[in-house]
Amino acid sequence: MVSDIASDDLGPWLSEHDLDQVRRKVPMLYVDIVPVRLADGGVLDSVGLVLRGRPEGTITRELVSGRVLHQETVRQAIARHVEKDLGPLALPQIPVSPAPFTIGEYFPTPGDHFVDRRQHAVSLAYVVPVAGDCSPANDTLEVTWLTPREIVTPEILGDMSEGHAEIARRALAHLGQLP
Repeated sequence: MVSDIASDDLGPWLSEHDLDQVRRKVPMLYVDIVPVRLADGGVLDSVGLVLRGRPEGTITRELVSGRVLHQETVRQAIARHVEKDLGPLALPQIPVSPAPFTIGEYFPTPGDHFVDRRQHAVSLAYVVPVAGDCSPANDTLEVTWLTPREIVTPEILGDMSEGHAEIARRALAHLGQLP
């Protein structure tokens, strides 16, 4: 947990105070990961969403997502977040040089699909096939695999932040799977 790290630690973490200060002044780099299961022939079978409890007491469906740390490659950040949310046996198939399929620009002010009230953040979005067993890890309550048709239902999209819902729609379009 970030709050357990000493503020004089020179590792990749910032204290909560320092992180709040930076978030007010500098765009933060994130990765949004759309985990997928592929059927024979590489055809999209299902998309994974995580169920997560929020500090304010709500429960939301989300993509695998998180910050890129100082001195961490994007590939390392993708692997770390997949393992953190889907467990160590997820076996993500991350390309050597991953290229995002879209970019989400989150702003602290309403007006677009991408709103993060804490900060201005830029998120590189990736579709990542997973071949192993996924199980909830860290603060993930559940991992749910949904078909492309199920993802775009109003109920599922309504359970997601507008930014993650938009990234999911873009992922399906990128994969030629918009129903």
